[in-house]
Amino acid sequence: MSRGVFILLEGVDRCGKTTQVGLLSESSVMAPCEKMNFPDRTTEIGKTINSYLKSSLDLSDESVHLLFSSNRWERQPHILECLQGGKNIVCDRYAYSGVAFTNSKVDGPALDWCKACDVGLPRPDAILFLDVSQSVAETRGGFGDERYENTTHQTAVRKVFETLKTEDQAMDNAPEWHMVDAGRSIEEVKKDIEEIVKGVKERKQDTPIGKLWSEGNY
Repeated sequence: MSRGVFILLEGVDRCGKTTQVGLLSESSVMAPCEKMNFPDRTTEIGKTINSYLKSSLDLSDESVHLLFSSNRWERQPHILECLQGGKNIVCDRYAYSGVAFTNSKVDGPALDWCKACDVGLPRPDAILFLDVSQSVAETRGGFGDERYENTTHQTAVRKVFETLKTEDQAMDNAPEWHMVDAGRSIEEVKKDIEEIVKGVKERKQDTPIGKLWSEGNY
């Protein structure tokens, strides 16, 4: 039996990830599928993260980064169970967002330190980066509601994503990166994503499940 594939959607805030994750999770292209999102605010760690994001709790950059990472490790057994059982996963944010949002802070922790916390997590098979201009993202509903949603930080976050993409592309064992123009209609973006995912499934479903930022496999 072929394993499930792990598709990750990333991007700056309000780029349309949540909408496209929902659509992809319901598409026949991904069936059977489980939808995930990070942070997972339903766990005790996730509730603490939610308080931080809503600015009702202050934590050091290092402390909150470790909480975000722990929140992902909480789900590691279930991610593996799904993939090994043949169920596909579509995920809204993952370790890449964790690294980008922490490292992009003024005087934030070093990139290598940020990545180290997540080394060994299940590796996504492909990262679909929803690319939209910052000016467009800021016109979308809800921008500014949470701690990190400001122009300066979002611009810095985008630069870290570019660095992560470059580093991944220099590795033999890394997720595929696909840039998706998210400034178009929802339906146009959906069609592009489905075509990308079809190809990823053909290439990846009979390969081992990799470990993130590592040469190893599960």
